[in-house]
Amino acid sequence: MDKLAIIGGRPLFGEIAISGAKNSALKVMAASLLTDETLTIFNVPRLADVDMLLKLLAQHGVDVTFEGPTLTLQARTIASTEAPYDLVRKMRATFNVLGPLLAREGKAKVSLPGGCAIGARPVDLHLKALAAMGAKIDLDEGYVVAAAPQGLSGARIDFPIVSVGATEHAILAAVLAKGETVISNAAREPEIVDLANCLMAMGARIEGAGTSTIAVSGVPRLHGAHHTVLPDRIETGAYAMAAGVAGGELYLRHARLDLLGAAVGVLEEAGLKLTADPTGVRVRRTLDRCRAVNLVTQPFPGFPTDLQAQFMALMTTADGTSVIKETIFENRFMHAPELGRMGANISVDGQTATVRGVRRLKGAPVMATDLRASMGLVLAGLGAEGQTLVNRVYHLDRGFERLEDKLVQCGALIERVRG
Repeated sequence: MDKLAIIGGRPLFGEIAISGAKNSALKVMAASLLTDETLTIFNVPRLADVDMLLKLLAQHGVDVTFEGPTLTLQARTIASTEAPYDLVRKMRATFNVLGPLLAREGKAKVSLPGGCAIGARPVDLHLKALAAMGAKIDLDEGYVVAAAPQGLSGARIDFPIVSVGATEHAILAAVLAKGETVISNAAREPEIVDLANCLMAMGARIEGAGTSTIAVSGVPRLHGAHHTVLPDRIETGAYAMAAGVAGGELYLRHARLDLLGAAVGVLEEAGLKLTADPTGVRVRRTLDRCRAVNLVTQPFPGFPTDLQAQFMALMTTADGTSVIKETIFENRFMHAPELGRMGANISVDGQTATVRGVRRLKGAPVMATDLRASMGLVLAGLGAEGQTLVNRVYHLDRGFERLEDKLVQCGALIERVRG
């Protein structure tokens, strides 16, 4: 199993190209099942999660061509409406083929999903949305069996809590439904806007993406299109915090501050200077040590849960005490004990972590528990004294494209150890 060996204490200088957003690309890829014409997607990151979904789409009958960052998909016919356990168990985003298959073919059998071990993330809201559109839903030995032989129908969907995945899934199903679907308490993340833009390029009729109420007027069919995936805001925030942890100055090409929401203000309060221009964002630390800042994770435009682990790493050596409250997922502080192995002073009480900044972390062997925690440990290693060995980097390969290459070209001492 591969590891990352990091020698910390070196400031970072240079340019990092921000890749396309994983969380957007995966849902746009699922949209290829909605048409028999070609969908060409630009700026697609080369990631383990992308490869996993491509395997699933191929078994559904999608022709796949992946050259550089350009992905071409065409589902002339649907060869299978079943998504087997072996292809769904490793990643939650694969579950989103259910809605498109149901909308196009009137039936689907999809295994319940897996993914990172960051707490229970049930799919009940996904299924309730599809049921509201007229689907008959059964659970059979770990599979969701859905049928809508007469097609889906527009409906009113009121989500009791904000759910990015359920909002995206409802949109993917509603674009071919008969009549209008109105989604209230919808998630507002930029990736939802990106998915809607792709679907509208394919001929869908969607209003309100990026707001809490989204209206989808179903159309009989969708056609092919070209779509460019937006830059990854989580990667942007992570590398911005790398400059905060290690010092130096980075230019994040393709980054967009408008995608970061409240994270911009939080990072500036912590002592980072973020300067945007038409092609990217320049970031540097303005203080000898960052300032401690309290934080509550919230749905967009609040501070994203996917940057919480990286922010905790930033706070481990900040001046003062930071209180971090996680409101999105339970069990998302599993990186705290690993940071503690490096000398961080962190106490966890339920969904709240108190981080008392220390002057310097010490390198140590640590274990990645999930995708975002992995990046938090890498950041900690960049600022630590001595060597940090990050185990289970397959988590990182799911969501950060060419991580070590990007950091090495900015002066980091980081190497992948094959094993």
